[in-house]
Amino acid sequence: MELELAELGEYLEQFDYPTERDELAAACGGVELRLAEGERNLGDLLAGAHTDRFDSADDAYTAVQNDLPREAVGEPYQSEGEGD
Repeated sequence: MELELAELGEYLEQFDYPTERDELAAACGGVELRLAEGERNLGDLLAGAHTDRFDSADDAYTAVQNDLPREAVGEPYQSEGEGD
């Protein structure tokens, strides 16, 4: 399954929280997160989080965001839809 970064928050809301990091990472192992610069496996991103559990979908979302390089979300200071 492929998922856009903009869809990540909604996708993570389908799981029951609190949940263990390893359980959520395993459940998301088949999901490729499409980024501005390539793809990353969502399960791998969650497995690398610096916490043992997530209390909410927001916690999991923040952990993924913290692990992404700046280039993954596009050019700094530009929002989608800018330009000619």
